[in-house]
Amino acid sequence: MAHHTAQDWEFTDDRDHLVRAPRRPARLVAYLPTAAALHDHGIRPVGVFGSAHDDPALPDPAKSGSLPLADVTYFGAGSALDLDALLAAAPDLVIALTYGGGQVYGIDPEAAKYLEERVPLAVLDVGRGRSLAGIRGRLTALARSLGAPEQAVAEAELHAAECRLSDVATGAVRPRVLALSPAGADSVHLARPYAWPDLAALTGLGVGLVNPESGQGANWSTTGWAEAAALEPDLVLTDVRSNAARLGDALGTGIRALPWNPELPPSAREHARFYAALADALEDVRP
Repeated sequence: MAHHTAQDWEFTDDRDHLVRAPRRPARLVAYLPTAAALHDHGIRPVGVFGSAHDDPALPDPAKSGSLPLADVTYFGAGSALDLDALLAAAPDLVIALTYGGGQVYGIDPEAAKYLEERVPLAVLDVGRGRSLAGIRGRLTALARSLGAPEQAVAEAELHAAECRLSDVATGAVRPRVLALSPAGADSVHLARPYAWPDLAALTGLGVGLVNPESGQGANWSTTGWAEAAALEPDLVLTDVRSNAARLGDALGTGIRALPWNPELPPSAREHARFYAALADALEDVRP
């Protein structure tokens, strides 16, 4: 899908746009978790941006993986994205996401159009119906086209972490795992496992994710804490992004919780780390 010579570089993104540059891009600006995944491939962006959910002045550390935030410029988030500052940094490629339909995520449509008229823009699809391995594979393909080496060690670690998680998750008694995003004192968003590529991947490995009742919301079922508690989870995956409320003891004091980032940087290293932490937590709650 991607090739490059000394003269030109091109990459077909997930909108099926052929993204071209006169030479291999080296000054990259990317959506924060994507930038963190590129960093795991040995590629350091010059700048990052957030989404409408993020603080316009401060990048969300939950989304940044091992990216050293002190060393990259943050250009803001959502409608507060500073396009002039971004363009003044002279990027030769901007990397953004879509949750489907080609609509750029985290950049207002007019701003995205303005940006793409001036800088090559590669958009990767992380939406429903994409597998986690597929999302990671596309990011890897982009990283390789930008000169990243193969990730043999990280890939091997990921495979080992998947095998261990599958062994732990599929014992005689499968712990009930509930993924959620606290909304405040009175309500909580319960994640629908099939709607999130990372949760769908966990289900595929045998993790016993609880599926909330169908109803409003394609990705989340918003309900009260009593309804969430009635699902009797053994382990809660709780959203740790800065726009989520804190879990506190809304489900009671004895419940085991594991930090969960629905926007985990799509790299083998980050996925292996999460799978290992989840396997540890499942071992703790198993009867």
